[in-house]
Amino acid sequence: MIQLKNREQLELMRQAGRITGEALLKAGEAVHEGVTTRKLDGIIRAYIESCGAIPSFLGYGGFPSSACISVNDEVIHGIPSDRVLQEGDIVKIDVGACYRGYHGDSARTFPVGRVSAEAKRLITATRDSFYKAIEKAVPGNRLGDIGHAVESHVTEFGYSVVRQYVGHGIGRSLHEQPDVPNYGKPGHGPRLMRGMVLAVEPMVNVGAPEVRVLQNGWTVVTVDGSLSAHFEHTVAITEDGPVLLTDVE
Repeated sequence: MIQLKNREQLELMRQAGRITGEALLKAGEAVHEGVTTRKLDGIIRAYIESCGAIPSFLGYGGFPSSACISVNDEVIHGIPSDRVLQEGDIVKIDVGACYRGYHGDSARTFPVGRVSAEAKRLITATRDSFYKAIEKAVPGNRLGDIGHAVESHVTEFGYSVVRQYVGHGIGRSLHEQPDVPNYGKPGHGPRLMRGMVLAVEPMVNVGAPEVRVLQNGWTVVTVDGSLSAHFEHTVAITEDGPVLLTDVE
């Protein structure tokens, strides 16, 4: 069942979203050659907890860290470790924070120093596909309009969207109904309604859409080894248009 949020609930989600977005930006500022992904995770956890919130991902389904940090061909759910970032890497940082019982969820892809032209183009296309999608995130449209906008944009660059993993509703639970695929048919799917809150998150590969999970049971990588990028905000559907609850810039 899709949970619609009232004004008070949306205000709590706005506060959770602010903490989430700020933690993500603080980690992004620390991205540079020589830093470990574990260090970035520590920055995120410390900031979230300093705000009186809880890292949403820590312990979720057994996940061992406060953030998902995925590098290059890793798509999502990368486990922070002693891996050292290198010049030319692209690093996806996915953050969730729970504040007074409500969650925020946001992700971005950051370049490490100077990256290839292809990596730059992929990061930009993925980000722009999100903004194309939320143009459709208004009451009366359908969920398929969002996914169609994502896929239509990235395929112009010869890229593909990951189909095995999707966005989701969000609120008191980190993952709620409905699923939010990055593909779809315009005019199909559940109707968008005021009070819906969605984590819209394009996951885009340079190569084929197929992915697999590593032996650690978490980290998802592209099957063909191609680069992947990720961009996400928590989005409230309102009568005045989409509101990005995790956007703090």
